Amino acid sequence: MPRPTAHSAAPTGRGRTLAQVYRRFGEVDAAGTSPLYERVAVALSESDEALRAIEAAPARKRHPALILAALHDLALAGRAPALAAAYAATDGDAAADAAIDTLLRMTDSVVAIATRRTRPTDETGHGGVLYPAIAEAAHRVGANAVGLIDVGCSAGLNLTVDRVGITYSNGQSLGDPSSSVQLSTSIVGDRPVPPRAIPEVVARVGVDLDPVDVTDADEARWLRACLWPDQPDRVARLEAEMTLAATAPPLLLHGDAVEVLPDAFARVSADALPVVTTTWALSRLPLESRLRFLHRLDEVAAGRAVAWVSAEGVGVAPTIPTLGDRRASGHSIIGLAVFDGSVRSAEAVGRCWSRGRMLAWLADS
Repeated sequence: MPRPTAHSAAPTGRGRTLAQVYRRFGEVDAAGTSPLYERVAVALSESDEALRAIEAAPARKRHPALILAALHDLALAGRAPALAAAYAATDGDAAADAAIDTLLRMTDSVVAIATRRTRPTDETGHGGVLYPAIAEAAHRVGANAVGLIDVGCSAGLNLTVDRVGITYSNGQSLGDPSSSVQLSTSIVGDRPVPPRAIPEVVARVGVDLDPVDVTDADEARWLRACLWPDQPDRVARLEAEMTLAATAPPLLLHGDAVEVLPDAFARVSADALPVVTTTWALSRLPLESRLRFLHRLDEVAAGRAVAWVSAEGVGVAPTIPTLGDRRASGHSIIGLAVFDGSVRSAEAVGRCWSRGRMLAWLADS
């Protein structure tokens, strides 16, 4: 292994060198999930030249997932054919060599992409946990129509939740069985999900600091680039969900959620229930911002009923009970809060694992 230079040995914000960050990403984060990225990340950690090239990016833009996505974007755009070929062949050694070569030859391009872009926060496949919770919210309020407002939406893929088909491991199904997007979710425990359908969706609004428009070719390519290239199932699911979203693109509002929410609510007609959804979005905000978000929902509820459906780590979503679970328990809490004038009810309606691939429904419905 090459000896680290002064650059590659410089500590990052958490006290680890850049080389250590990339090695850990490969040997821990990617190990067992993406053999390609495991090999590429370790190779980058062992190349002083590659590490110096990465350090041309701002410090907050040097994370392995972002740099690897920038390289993948160049491959998908046809600008790094050797890397694209190695990824297509799932050849780890060839991918490692091509990634280093691309990074050294196209440092400016890689840095420019990483600096301009952020990794999208939403993933595909959340419908299995969102669908029953949104339907439950509408049922409790007696709403015949809802307006969906997804905070931290990235590309707004959660906003197609009513248009997908969902099959649960206990034999239940929800949504549209003829949809081009079919999801599967494993049920944990013996309690079924409520069999209710989401009522008519009259508005689809996404709120994000850097929303992604799936109808824009460059932005859609960036979504693809953020997936690991040797995970074909996820790639296929993303393609299907982007195609579905593009048939009825949501309204994307750019900005801080607390500041933009009033505009988002204004886009939902008075005869529909606004349902705000957050899926692993609040953890990126400090507690003060999460409390401001909650206060904003209270403010809007002074004039109309509002529901909030959350899938967040234990203790992340304010007011949602934690059921005595530990923060490092490895699962998330599905929360349902209903704001109606001066009355607020908040309940944990379920637990989920693997970002919604496994669900334990808890609520009495």
